[in-house]
Amino acid sequence: MIAATVRSAKLCTPVIVLNHGNNKILAASKQKVLTTLIVDDESLARRGLKHRLKDIADIEVIGEARNGREALQLIAEKKPDLVFLDIQMPGISGFEVVRQLDVKTMPIILFLTAYDEYAVQAFEVNALDYILKPIDEERLHQVLEKVRTNLNQKRALKHKRLLLKMASDISGETISSFSELENKDPDELIRKEPSRLAIRDGGKTTWVNQDDIEWIDAAGDYMCVQACGVTHIMRKTMKELERELDDKILQRIHRSTIVNVTMVREMESHINGEYFLTLDSGHRVKLSRTYKEKLKLFK
Repeated sequence: MIAATVRSAKLCTPVIVLNHGNNKILAASKQKVLTTLIVDDESLARRGLKHRLKDIADIEVIGEARNGREALQLIAEKKPDLVFLDIQMPGISGFEVVRQLDVKTMPIILFLTAYDEYAVQAFEVNALDYILKPIDEERLHQVLEKVRTNLNQKRALKHKRLLLKMASDISGETISSFSELENKDPDELIRKEPSRLAIRDGGKTTWVNQDDIEWIDAAGDYMCVQACGVTHIMRKTMKELERELDDKILQRIHRSTIVNVTMVREMESHINGEYFLTLDSGHRVKLSRTYKEKLKLFK
């Protein structure tokens, strides 16, 4: 038995290839196993490919499909990392299968075809690559190496987006890049309690979360605060009230109106440079020309 160590340029972990007679066994340490489906209308082709894949340590065949309908069902149920997909199948072709998949969640597709003319179409429908039949051993390993690299990049990007979303949720601010995250003071990433507005009515004080305020109207020296379907009345001037409000969410758009910018559903232009804003509740408020610079908050 002859043992040789092969280190891939794409993978950090060494792969040990053991030759024992005509049997080849690939053993890999700490490799991510790629769950795989084989889709081909020919049973002999499915068996042949499955046989080639069984000794590749990071490939696990979790299902086989005989046609496009079965392929769509198995992809939805098993959510594989990788699909070997025959193009020329009766009924739903391989191309049609891919067109019915959600591009955001679809697995990596490797098309199988006996005709090189299908290659261009394969790339147009988001297949990573294609393999000509009969399958060449070296070509198979080349495209699998490409799959590993592509999947690692895809997972890294997804992980990055999740981290940024988590940081945004915690800080209460939109953080769109790691450079922004690096510039944040650690104290800013402590989860913030929603700010509250104290509404006093005689001897009673009601605390209202500012996140829940939809809009505020001025009526003389009184403010009508609309929150969760309830109108709260408080005696205060507009300027006094503005100093107490969180300007990240509550912005003045008219001399007598403050609106929650996160609850604006639609914006419609009106005469003389004014706009009507429709809120989540269906209520409409006017944005006057004086506060036209606030439009950027709704775009």
